[in-house]
Amino acid sequence: MANSKNIKLKKRFMSIHHSDRNKVQWFIFIITILAGIQFTVFISSLELTGNSTVSKPQAVDGFLPIGSLVSLKYYFKTGIFDHVHPAGVVILLFAVLLSFLLKKAFCSWFCPVGTLSEWVWKFGYRIFSKSVKPSKWIDIPLRSLKYLLMYFFVLSVLEMDEGYMTSFLNGQYWKVADVKMLLFFTGMSGVTILVLILLVAGSLFIRNFWCRYLCPYGAFLGIFSLISPSRIARNSESCTDCGLCSQVCPAYLPVDKKEYIISAECTGCVACSEACPVKNTLEFETLPMRSSFWTARRLAFFILCSFLVLVVVSKAFGIWESNVVSDEIIKLLPRIETISH
Repeated sequence: MANSKNIKLKKRFMSIHHSDRNKVQWFIFIITILAGIQFTVFISSLELTGNSTVSKPQAVDGFLPIGSLVSLKYYFKTGIFDHVHPAGVVILLFAVLLSFLLKKAFCSWFCPVGTLSEWVWKFGYRIFSKSVKPSKWIDIPLRSLKYLLMYFFVLSVLEMDEGYMTSFLNGQYWKVADVKMLLFFTGMSGVTILVLILLVAGSLFIRNFWCRYLCPYGAFLGIFSLISPSRIARNSESCTDCGLCSQVCPAYLPVDKKEYIISAECTGCVACSEACPVKNTLEFETLPMRSSFWTARRLAFFILCSFLVLVVVSKAFGIWESNVVSDEIIKLLPRIETISH
């Protein structure tokens, strides 16, 4: 009986793996990889020849969330928009707005790190046919780590005065922060490699190990997700209590027990509603719209289109492209290792 249940659950996981959400994840992941390759070629060309036939892909600024948060605070305080890594601010705003509107959909639909984390644990599930669910005595303290990290970073930004932010955003470090990020990935130390191995190992057995326990970005977005008008709604009258929804939930939320799921851990992945065998029993809804409005396909269309529109609008207003010219980067590259904030 247990084996039959595991097979049924495994089929649900595999069908969800080929869902509309997964197609969005693949699209964003491929775009991210291509941007990373283009950025690597861009920097390598500048180092070797002092010139580059390719332009810098602005999307890499999305990997600078802490600096982008500083830029955002600076904008609210002074009205001056950062033109060193403006795309990072735009992506941060997109993540915040999306998290408020549709729970932490940025994490489950858009974030390439979240996507990679999810693929690793699904690969582990495919091999071992099970995931480890830590007891609450271990799980709750571990989950607090990401909130502590988030508190540290956000508090650090909040304590910055205008003078420090001006110095930081106009300084050499911020101009090459994306290059230093690239060097982190291309020149990993032994300790970094060991940490990554441990994260992958943990992700093989625990669903979304990095996202669940360590990602401060996800914890930050969880604040906006908690006050989101969106939620998972369960119709208790038509519910058969099969429990599939809770079993496929990457956050281990008690979807089969609650009438509504309102949690900072909910990522709006709609895996639960896709796993539900009874139509219109488990739905993702955004108040005050009708509960049947959102489907996985409509969510995919809205998320992708809203981001593309935001990019087009940002370009039109001149807040997407960096104003740092190649000559400035070339001058800083020889001493990149010594530049700090």
